[in-house]
Amino acid sequence: MTHIQRTLVVLKPDSVGRSVVGEIISRFERAGLHIVGMKMVRPDKDFLYHHYETLGKMISRRGQKAFDVTLEMMSKGPMIAIVLEGVEIVEYVRKLVGTTEPKAAAPGTIRGDYAHMSFAYGDKQNIGVPNLIHASGDVEEAEAEIKHRFKKDELFDYDPMHKLYTR
Repeated sequence: MTHIQRTLVVLKPDSVGRSVVGEIISRFERAGLHIVGMKMVRPDKDFLYHHYETLGKMISRRGQKAFDVTLEMMSKGPMIAIVLEGVEIVEYVRKLVGTTEPKAAAPGTIRGDYAHMSFAYGDKQNIGVPNLIHASGDVEEAEAEIKHRFKKDELFDYDPMHKLYTR
């Protein structure tokens, strides 16, 4: 098993719309994580369905209403898809991002610092919860999500100048 992993991060339309993309990306870079792919996209509903249901099983986990609201919110604007690489990066990125519900995210995490809404409020208002970012949940999910969002020739293998994790 290799300790060098890749993971998918998606800066959702709310982070693009709030113009906090640079701040969020800089947090990953300051942590020494390596960007190996990045693009701005506006996927259609079929693409989002595949991401959230075929891969993420959102309907069975959170229900049809939450799924529909999420697809509506994710269709409101462009997003930025990023593939990061690093040592045991999947788990580390999840820590940097914070819990899915912004209200519960710890201060110092991306969601804890830039978002605050609860699922209960979103449900009551029948709106998606703007939680800024998606990060793959585990190694297998990361591999499937990266394959769904990026072609092989859109990802790069190169040595970072500082070589933090290799000799």
